[in-house]
Amino acid sequence: MFSDRAALHVKAGKGGDGGLSFRREKFVPKGGPDGGDGGRGGDVVLLANRDLRDLGALQRRRKIAAERGGNGTGARKHGADGADVTIEVPVGTQVFIDDDLVADLAHPGARLVIAQGGQGGRGNSRFVSSVRQVPRFAEIGQSGEEFDIELHLKLLADAALVGLPNAGKSSLLTRISNARPKVASYPFTTLQPVLGTVEAPDGRQMVVADVPGLIEGASEGIGLGHEFLAHLERARTLIHVIDGSNPADEQWQTIDAELEAYGEGLNLLPQIVVLNKSDLEANPNFTIDDPRIVTVFNVSCATGAGIDDFRKRLFTLVPEEELVVRAADDVVDFLVYRPKPKTRTWRLFRTDRGFRIVGTPPPEEELAAALKAAGVKKGAEVEVDGESMEFA
Repeated sequence: MFSDRAALHVKAGKGGDGGLSFRREKFVPKGGPDGGDGGRGGDVVLLANRDLRDLGALQRRRKIAAERGGNGTGARKHGADGADVTIEVPVGTQVFIDDDLVADLAHPGARLVIAQGGQGGRGNSRFVSSVRQVPRFAEIGQSGEEFDIELHLKLLADAALVGLPNAGKSSLLTRISNARPKVASYPFTTLQPVLGTVEAPDGRQMVVADVPGLIEGASEGIGLGHEFLAHLERARTLIHVIDGSNPADEQWQTIDAELEAYGEGLNLLPQIVVLNKSDLEANPNFTIDDPRIVTVFNVSCATGAGIDDFRKRLFTLVPEEELVVRAADDVVDFLVYRPKPKTRTWRLFRTDRGFRIVGTPPPEEELAAALKAAGVKKGAEVEVDGESMEFA
């Protein structure tokens, strides 16, 4: 089943803890501190894959977590960085956090680090100074970013088929492309978007989308139309399929009103009008004169009449995608609107007696969560602002 929505909980990896270690070798009874740094936590990454068609694979992956960094150890050995987790999504996927648009992965290969791994903690060897030669503490690794995200897919197609139910959109797509949607002589046969590839004799290709039939009130959420209208937004041309055996002008006006009510510029797109079912009505009466209508075709998906001419001319009627040339250092694969979180104003250290907070202490709940993540045990000594207390 086609899925254009997915909700995920992403959690980047925690940074590894710095090592609290002292050199201990034969004939070196009082070696200095030699704890290494912790590794960086893994990131959660989104990657646009041109081979994926929907978000169905992510319906079974509600929680996604990256690997935590390794802890630093003695002999100044640093912990390994945590492995990243890459989530592949279809091209055209938009990312939302708290209803705010974070990114639009509109190009193949577009990559977004949606959740950054935490920095590794520094080992006690990093805190040696002229006045502190034997530091008995090491820094705890920072937590990775963690939050809920929503993925919305907007299909990328050169042209999109629109029309009332049972106008013949699926039949037309079957005739001109490699797609094989369900076709029947009753309304709402198409219940989910279908993409088809149309090939020209010279090898060029065009992607055409078929979305469920629209009814009056679709822009207000009536019927199947509202959520599928979003899939028309990225198309460069609309192919308006009309049942030529019924009053054609009324059908065009009904759909055009829904496009205008929905907004997002759908009513401004150029249209190719296809009057279908010429086998039932050879000369349908279509009198609409509108500058958005590029041309009008009279075809029969049942007999194939007019289909070859329509397919050949489609490549000259649909405008080519605009190529935007940027300097090599100015290429942006995605747009980021989410402001970066403020730098944490405190640090958590592990000591030989417990833990120490340096800087402005965080709220009590945040501090307790950080201590628990660091492995604090009941009764451990926690030093805050120079005062020591027992963790309860």
